[in-house]
Amino acid sequence: MKTFQIIFYEDRNFQGRSYECSSDCSDLSSYFSRCNSIRVESGNWILYEQPNYKGYQYYLRRGEYPDFQQWLGFNDSVRSCHLTAQHRGPFIIKIYEKEDFRGQMIEFTEDCQCVFEKFHHHDIHSCNVIDGHWMFYEEPNYQGRQYYLKPGEYRRYTNWGANSSRVGSFRRVQHLY
Repeated sequence: MKTFQIIFYEDRNFQGRSYECSSDCSDLSSYFSRCNSIRVESGNWILYEQPNYKGYQYYLRRGEYPDFQQWLGFNDSVRSCHLTAQHRGPFIIKIYEKEDFRGQMIEFTEDCQCVFEKFHHHDIHSCNVIDGHWMFYEEPNYQGRQYYLKPGEYRRYTNWGANSSRVGSFRRVQHLY
């Protein structure tokens, strides 16, 4: 069985107190007070700004992140983490113009760098993740706040943790170890 690992460091450039993690953790607060750099040894991870998988979300795959700006962090707070499920099959997502799967709908099986170019709307009010795991980004070109979506129905944007319906881009969570 493959072991997954992420290492959190309190200071930039992999300095200071560190904590190694190999599975989901709903509250990292007792292991470190701030997080300014991370090494992802293996696996794909979703980090959350607050305990219990709440707040800003960040998707990280294998690599080194010497400061929180490298993972598009808004601050040095990482309080919970989730190891994403492995998915190698097809990716299918349906996005909707309005809540409760109403209005214009379009189905995607590939990444979308600019939602407005493909969908002609700046907002997605609901979506149905048929297959695969996806990341929504508030801005085009995979920038801004991030939201992790696993298979299921999201009747309104608050269901995926967003404060607004603005989605500028999205991509598949591909598992590259």
